[in-house]
Amino acid sequence: MERPVMLPDIELRVAALNDRYRHHAAVSVMEKALKDADTGEVALVSSFGAESVVLLHMVSIIAPGTPVLFIDTLMLFQETLDYQRDVAAKLGLTNVRNITASEAALKLDDPDGTLHQFNTDACCNLRKTVPLETALSGYDAWITGRKRYQGDTRSTIDFFEVETPTRMKINPLAHWGREDLEEYIVQNRLPRHPLVAKGYPSIGCAPCTSPVKPGEDPRAGRWRGQTKTECGIHFIGGKPVRVKTDIETEEKVA
Repeated sequence: MERPVMLPDIELRVAALNDRYRHHAAVSVMEKALKDADTGEVALVSSFGAESVVLLHMVSIIAPGTPVLFIDTLMLFQETLDYQRDVAAKLGLTNVRNITASEAALKLDDPDGTLHQFNTDACCNLRKTVPLETALSGYDAWITGRKRYQGDTRSTIDFFEVETPTRMKINPLAHWGREDLEEYIVQNRLPRHPLVAKGYPSIGCAPCTSPVKPGEDPRAGRWRGQTKTECGIHFIGGKPVRVKTDIETEEKVA
């Protein structure tokens, strides 16, 4: 019986990847990430938000069959849902997978859809963190759109990061600024999310996202009035966390 291929220690692989591609451009990092043996099986996680089209376009050129995981919280703007379908079709992305919380979990923890009104952390965990963790269970790495300019919690991210003992995160746009994103979108004539023109530079769920005023931080409209800055799929308390999957939750309930 053939033994499965075991990847080397993840910390060693991440250090080697950051050293190997330290001076590479974002497109090159993306290309290498999808083909380098040290990254293993890779998926792109995309919100199809304000800036998502940049990474989606890169993937469509390099490997359009790459799994693209789209978390539908069932509370997204209709504009986001329409944009997701339009962009996927326009770019020829052939492996977009819609990820949602299980019906059982929603009935148990948010039967009337009001959890976000009194516990946004629990709502994000239910509708985003747990479903994504379940979806990522078969991958060695995932590509994110995080960038250093987006705030203090992201100001030191590298191209490659250790997320868990068995999985890494890849951030091809880590060193890009807003001007780089704008230039790429214009040069490649990419479709923009319709809410950007209405003052939404960062777009999440409809109940917890508001327009941003000139001069405000781009993410100021996310959970406005709260200390919360991340939904939980990246960090809680500034550190990666392990969450229960739907399967584990259902086993506990049973």
